[in-house]
Amino acid sequence: MAGHFPEKAVHGGKVQELRRIFGHDFLDVSASMNPFVPQVGADFSCADLSMYPDDSYAELKESIARVFSRTTDEICLGNGSAELIRVYCHTVLSRGDTAQIDPPTFAEYGLSAELAGAAVLPGAMLGDRVPTVRFICNPNNPTGTLLPRKIMFAELDQCCAAGTQLFVDEAFMDLSCPEDSITDVRSENLFVMRSLTKSFAVPGIRFGFGFGPPDLIEKIETARTPWTINAFAEYYAKLAFVHYHELRDAAKRIAAEREWYYARLDELGLSYERSSVNYILIHLNRNAAAFTRAMIDKGILVRDCTSFGLPECIRVSVETRERNVRVLEAISACLH
Repeated sequence: MAGHFPEKAVHGGKVQELRRIFGHDFLDVSASMNPFVPQVGADFSCADLSMYPDDSYAELKESIARVFSRTTDEICLGNGSAELIRVYCHTVLSRGDTAQIDPPTFAEYGLSAELAGAAVLPGAMLGDRVPTVRFICNPNNPTGTLLPRKIMFAELDQCCAAGTQLFVDEAFMDLSCPEDSITDVRSENLFVMRSLTKSFAVPGIRFGFGFGPPDLIEKIETARTPWTINAFAEYYAKLAFVHYHELRDAAKRIAAEREWYYARLDELGLSYERSSVNYILIHLNRNAAAFTRAMIDKGILVRDCTSFGLPECIRVSVETRERNVRVLEAISACLH
């Protein structure tokens, strides 16, 4: 194939092969799942596999609309947030457009924008160019930084004035500070994405959803693959939204455990980014790839942040106390 073709994005959660080697006790703290998941109680035998799903997903969208006080024509669905990012970029971006993406952040934005033909630049390198789309991950991955709601309003105002579309990824918002969400904001320049993956710890389900103006939502729903939400995912998602309010308790428990984690990192003499969510970016001041391999030998997978442009940092998820103790003991051993 002639010309440049972007490389596939690097992600965490690569634990299945390691468990085949080391056994099921191998601990994955690279993928940042909610350790305090609401009990949904899904009986998947109730999912009807004998028919195609309703490709409009009317009932599922009504469930989301009730939780977020939006109308169903403002809601789109995807096979995980990755599909929504990809479809959004192919819908909004064209060759010659520019996407503003400030690192370090989730790699799928840049890859999807490049696949759509756009140039990807951080804000500092835009010069006089006005980006077609500005991507913001809030809270950010991998730093855990949360931009308050008033700052997000200012970002949106700037985008509207410049004629730029604002894409906001709130995949971790439910485990952070939901009061700072802008899912309730309606603007022709705004698209906000959410996911069940992290908040309900169900990466195998593959379910993402987003909010935007009806004309954009119609285009995204047209562009996505038909029947992209399978019957199991649709069944689980409907139940999950009944329990959605319980995520507030999980966020409080994570915040308390995160403070305990900081104190242990201080004892180890490690610096870190103060996070708003269920993961912590740790500065090692040494090669992260080598440190990650040493942690694998201890039976634990951490997220090597080299792919984020942070070759001396790792990211670890905040887990239950027992698991956190195990991770910190392994970190201490690998430091010495």
